[in-house]
Amino acid sequence: MYRLSRRPIYAALRSGNPTPWQSSHELVVENDANPSQPQNRRRFSLLNTAKTDLGTNSSRHGSGYSQLHFYFGRPLGAVRYEATVAATDTSNPTAEKFEYQAEVSRLMDLIVHSLYSNKEVFLRELVSNASDALDKLRFLSVTEPELLRDAVDLDIRIQSDKDNGIITITDSGIGMTRQELVDCLGTIAQSGTAKFLKALKDSKDVGSDSNLIGQFGVGFYSAFLVSDRVVVSTKSVKSDKQYVWEGEANNSSYTIREETDPEKLLQRGTRLTLYLKREDKDFAHPERIQNLVKNYSQFVCFPIYTWQEKGFTKEVEVDEDPAEAKKEGDDAKTEKKKKTKTVVERYWDWELTNETKPLWLRNPKDVTTEEYNEFYKKTFNEYLEPLACSHFTTEGEVEFRSILFVPAMTPMGRDDIINPKTRNIRLYVKRVFISDDFDGELFPRYLSFVKGVVDSNDLPLNVSREILQESRIVRIMRKRLVRKTFDMILGISMSENRDDYDKFWENFGKNLKLGCIEDKENHKRIAPLLRFFSSQSEQELISLDEYVENMKPEQKDIYYIAADNLTSAKNTPFLERLLEKDYEVLFLVEPIDEVAIQNLKSYKEKNFVDISKEDLDLGDKNEDREKEMKQEYGKTCDWIKKRLGDKVASVQISNRLSTSPCVLVSGKFGWSANMERLMKAQTLGDTSSLEYMRGRRVFEINPEHPIIKDLNAACSSNPDSTDALRAIDLLYDTALISSGFTPENPSELGSKIYEMMGVAISGKWANPVAEDRRSPRVENAEPVEAEVVEPVIDAKAEK
Repeated sequence: MYRLSRRPIYAALRSGNPTPWQSSHELVVENDANPSQPQNRRRFSLLNTAKTDLGTNSSRHGSGYSQLHFYFGRPLGAVRYEATVAATDTSNPTAEKFEYQAEVSRLMDLIVHSLYSNKEVFLRELVSNASDALDKLRFLSVTEPELLRDAVDLDIRIQSDKDNGIITITDSGIGMTRQELVDCLGTIAQSGTAKFLKALKDSKDVGSDSNLIGQFGVGFYSAFLVSDRVVVSTKSVKSDKQYVWEGEANNSSYTIREETDPEKLLQRGTRLTLYLKREDKDFAHPERIQNLVKNYSQFVCFPIYTWQEKGFTKEVEVDEDPAEAKKEGDDAKTEKKKKTKTVVERYWDWELTNETKPLWLRNPKDVTTEEYNEFYKKTFNEYLEPLACSHFTTEGEVEFRSILFVPAMTPMGRDDIINPKTRNIRLYVKRVFISDDFDGELFPRYLSFVKGVVDSNDLPLNVSREILQESRIVRIMRKRLVRKTFDMILGISMSENRDDYDKFWENFGKNLKLGCIEDKENHKRIAPLLRFFSSQSEQELISLDEYVENMKPEQKDIYYIAADNLTSAKNTPFLERLLEKDYEVLFLVEPIDEVAIQNLKSYKEKNFVDISKEDLDLGDKNEDREKEMKQEYGKTCDWIKKRLGDKVASVQISNRLSTSPCVLVSGKFGWSANMERLMKAQTLGDTSSLEYMRGRRVFEINPEHPIIKDLNAACSSNPDSTDALRAIDLLYDTALISSGFTPENPSELGSKIYEMMGVAISGKWANPVAEDRRSPRVENAEPVEAEVVEPVIDAKAEK
């Protein structure tokens, strides 16, 4: 009894090259009597056309079968086809059994569960090993050209069988001999790459510069992350024999045998066949294989082909409906047209997966802006062009290449300030992707919006190559990357197009302010990039350099006021004297602004001064005037302090007011009104520290204001007046609000205001009848001449 199965394989016809639309079938004829015997199991490939008769070709002696040719790893015409063995014959009695030179059960457990943090890196490791094999062959061929006499292309090919959970990785590299199989795959952590690099270094004929990455000798065993069984078939360019290594997970031994099946022979190189675990069979899906190659091995210098299903559309004829055909036949004059429909023809073929070239290896002078933009969009899945780009190479004790980009906008639905793991920096080691999951090792949190690639040849990694080790080299790399980023941002700020930096500041200004808090070492680089509104620039943001240039000759400090919005900042009473003196004041209207400025402390030897704090020095002190005012209003200040009690620390004469009667200022070392408001609004804030950090409040009065003059008179004549004391209370509550503080008892304040309003308007509109009796006012009336009336003389009076 025979059974017929259909699978995609690599095969070609001896007579010629097949067309792309021909379908690939694998025909397995198996004798159920003893299917394990090679003589009873026959496998061949058939590239058939649409009209191939499988029944005819399935015969052992059929004419179609006689034209088939089994071939693996050899070019045929312009297209290369390969036959892949889906299973390995383990019943060969000539296979030798070897024991690992380590306690494999424990070591395998470490590799599978501890060494690698992500299963999908197995493909990265195996492709890297294949790349190393190709690199070795290319290096040796410089002095031994005969190694490339077979003219097989240097490439890597990956085929997957998702139904059976099998992945095959084939390279045309240098291959391994029997002894190398024992040394490299039989001794775990024995690195053939490390030996090869040492030989290159010791050799005088061959330079030591190479891009080999397999330093630790455990990359191959990452295959057991997803596999139960691994079969390695390899043929070295230095040997005429091909050997097969086979091992299973959690097994202390492996087997090595010579390959005798002509269908499975390689011309040179290595073929790895992975038999996946049941729970990991989804890795064998062709699309996932392709995505893993693009993610981890996109920039490997050798071409990587994956076996993918493709399709093309074509028109085919369809059978006509008999009724319609009869109707059309009645009309002899009507020209008969054949009906067609569009169908999709499916076929399997190799597809080049790593088409994108490593742009950072090229000279920046040879790369155009369009190429940078295209690389940015393709690598980071962006649709907008970046605002800036920096392509540089760092040499010295640390060597690496990098391309950094500043995005045009923030990512949607994510705040990079609170999420340092943005996956925006892709780390490569010798063009092999290592990781994009960092927690501040290469970039600080406030610069997490920067995107780019970093490629290093000597970056200190652990064995798994996924976790950076904290070292001096990493710190040096971080400093240089941050420095280049600031140079790039500074270039945007100095651009002729001011809109570019306005766009950058709108998206990433908060990040730089966060840098003022977290990165004191780079304050000098961050400060010139900051932008704020000011009392002289309410519509356009200005830099600190522009502020310093506009400072008055007698001005010593940089003044600022923090508020919840721009309107509150413009109307605050703290500005009155500064505006009279034409001093510019920065408006800090974002929650992070005040903390950022306080961490900067100064800029170009100019201190930042909060105009809402006590002891404000405007540089125009008049000691005689102050002494005179203290003598005149000293008793009034004590009287007001006695009335307010512990609400204020002191009452003083103000030098910052001109039109307002009073203001409430914060202590020099306490929270400002704005900071106190922000801390109260914290969801997880510590309310117990509010009283301590709130600090002292100073009540400053303006001696030139009429209200203060009236209170001064009341203090001298009638200090116990109820109206005067209530006026002090209302004056304090009003100053509390105008200075940015929150009243502790808003309802009490409202009652005071209503009471004062009642006194002010009492009876003003209470007698409308009397108002109506008044003579109406006639507007635009013409003047009337006065009539002269002669006096009447009474005759009796005369008598």
